[in-house]
Amino acid sequence: MEFTSTRGEQRYAALVRAAAETVVGLDFDGTLSPIVDDPEQAHIHPDASAVLVDLATQVCAVAVVTGRPARQALDLGGLEEVGNAVGEAGKELYVFGQYGNERWSSTRRRVVGPRPPHGLATFLRDLPRTLRSAGAGEAWLEDKGLAVAVHTRRLPDPDAAFEALLGPVGDLARSHDLSVEPGRHVIEVRSAGMHKGLVVERLVEELGAGGFLFAGDDLGDVEAFEAVGALDDAGLPTLRVCSASDEESTLVAMSDVVVAGPEGVLALLAQLTADARDSRA
Repeated sequence: MEFTSTRGEQRYAALVRAAAETVVGLDFDGTLSPIVDDPEQAHIHPDASAVLVDLATQVCAVAVVTGRPARQALDLGGLEEVGNAVGEAGKELYVFGQYGNERWSSTRRRVVGPRPPHGLATFLRDLPRTLRSAGAGEAWLEDKGLAVAVHTRRLPDPDAAFEALLGPVGDLARSHDLSVEPGRHVIEVRSAGMHKGLVVERLVEELGAGGFLFAGDDLGDVEAFEAVGALDDAGLPTLRVCSASDEESTLVAMSDVVVAGPEGVLALLAQLTADARDSRA
């Protein structure tokens, strides 16, 4: 792991001391699982389950906070089994899907979420025409129930297609009173009013957290990083971890620690677990 500053090292040391009261929030794609061409094949890193269960013994709670539907993240991550093991340790695993619109926990084992946003059905009806007009009619559409994602990763020039679509798709979304969340070769359209930063705030309030670590890799994690930054300003021990890639660098400037993809994230979490355990010895 690479600290971005001396202050980052100090934040890590403070978080180790506050580990028992700390909530660890983790993005899924690019953070716990590698980025792949087919999102339905983005299985969690093979070491993640063991690392998360061990981590849970040293912290207040672990939360996976993702733009994916919660059920999809549970299945791809084997997170129900992880939740069983975390529960046996007397701790809680949370999964917040669709940027916090859906919620699952290892004690209340069902996904709870709202109805699809008004306007999404008509947006989806009008979307193919917009894609064709922008010369990206072959972009892959992912209907998440509460959102629609337009993926350009499979196209011949995914970067150019993304840039060509961002404006028109955004305009169409706003005409249906929907919000736009750009990511790595994906444009997600969903209802306004919910984002990962609100999940951070909710967890701190509900659990009385005395510290917070959030690890992410993409533009969809910016609000979570901002919320963690506000907690730091308020005096809580915090750490912002960027799972870096060649495709997206926005979070690097906001981070305390930069690591190389899911393997780097898991190595950091394993180190945090070991350091927290040693600090209690």
